[in-house]
Amino acid sequence: MGEEILINFTPMETRVAVIENGMPQEIYVERTARRGIVGNIYKGKVVRVLPGMQAAFVEIGLERAAFIHVEDVVAQGELPEDKSSLSISHVLKEGQSLVVQVTKDPIGTKGARLTTHLSIPSRYLVYMPGSSHVGVSQRIEDPEERDRLRSILQASIASEEEGQEPAGFILRTVAEGASENELIADVKFLKRLWQAVQEKTKKAKVPSAVYEDLPLNMRALRDMTQAGIERVRIDSRETFQKAQEFSQALVPEIADRLEYYPGERPIFDLYNVEDEMQKALGRKVDLKSGGYLIFDQTEAMTTVDVNTGAFVGHRNLEETIFKTNLEAATAIGRQLRLRNLGGIIIIDFIDMELEEHQRQVLRTLERVLEKDHAKCKVTGVSDLGLVEMTRKRTRESLEHILCEPCSQCQGRGTIKTPETVCYEIFREILRQHRAYDTDTYLVLAAAPVVDYLLDDASDHVAELESFIKKTIRFQVEAMYSPEQFDVVLR
Repeated sequence: MGEEILINFTPMETRVAVIENGMPQEIYVERTARRGIVGNIYKGKVVRVLPGMQAAFVEIGLERAAFIHVEDVVAQGELPEDKSSLSISHVLKEGQSLVVQVTKDPIGTKGARLTTHLSIPSRYLVYMPGSSHVGVSQRIEDPEERDRLRSILQASIASEEEGQEPAGFILRTVAEGASENELIADVKFLKRLWQAVQEKTKKAKVPSAVYEDLPLNMRALRDMTQAGIERVRIDSRETFQKAQEFSQALVPEIADRLEYYPGERPIFDLYNVEDEMQKALGRKVDLKSGGYLIFDQTEAMTTVDVNTGAFVGHRNLEETIFKTNLEAATAIGRQLRLRNLGGIIIIDFIDMELEEHQRQVLRTLERVLEKDHAKCKVTGVSDLGLVEMTRKRTRESLEHILCEPCSQCQGRGTIKTPETVCYEIFREILRQHRAYDTDTYLVLAAAPVVDYLLDDASDHVAELESFIKKTIRFQVEAMYSPEQFDVVLR
């Protein structure tokens, strides 16, 4: 079975699923009210220069100022060999206006990340105004094809009229096999688009957006429809018609693979996409063998723990562990794409005695990651037997888009037990007893805490009452969280 893309469109949100061999591999969600801004170009204003961090904050119209590092301001060719001699305060001044592009969405508490090295993608190319570099995607491996593509682009650049500003290009993976006419049409399209952006920038106020990347449903057609995609199914007639117009203009070879899906079953019920999304929000992922994975996403990194669970099927323990780890490596590669996890990822495979087994598990993981559109780098096994890797993060993970920290535990994942809260209440009563004079204390708390105080801790309450010679009363507050309480003097 080949690959297909499912696009589920509603006015509030668009969801895209990439299916390979009947299994969802990638899921993207874009809320209309909170569209990602990666790729957008802004005319911004430098609000703070931070020499100690070699960086600056730039106001681009978001609630938090965005962040730019000195290396993202100075062109690569102009970087001195000794980078410490380059100071951000020589390059940027507070109050100056600056045309910048977003390379990372605001994630968690971090503002957006910016660059002045602008790039605009089309179907086959990425256009880089002001550069003269022609690069070819690493994933195009055939040397003859790389040379053919590069020479078409270089001929196109050489034929430019004098006076035109220099421009560089990167040939994207999907350019493999593209004809000369298709590539030249893309070059012309990008130059016209860049001309329009420049015109808009001259007239724009500060801060404001001067170029916005396509919405998710159109980005999916532009970026995800590689040669292997057999069809793209869309469940909204209006979006389907827009997709047809868009593909005829920019991606003509997939026009005949677009299908309108009017089925009675919701489109995300095909291939169990809805179920897989729910599973991708959980910590635990069950493996067919009986083993399981535990994913923990923190601010600094994501950790993945591999466990054998109930799997004891093979002749010996080493074989059992090896089989579980192999299955885990494949599942982890898929889960990283499905959950869109980025940054540092630490994988704790079950310890293996044989070096050959370790090598095969690592090779399996690397092979699975080769299919990933995001750049992944596995740095090998650490002294503690942990596999360390990174995956390029540009947009929020699925969990961050669909979930928020729990109001009860503030994202810790645990809450204090009623017993712990009960002892905190005792300490607070003693503190108030020393400071104030009163006849009665009224304790307001959540039901589980009051139940614990009246049942399991009733002896302790009686002891405390006789010690302070005061009465303690209790009242359940339905709106209180399990950790919240008040001690009121009566």
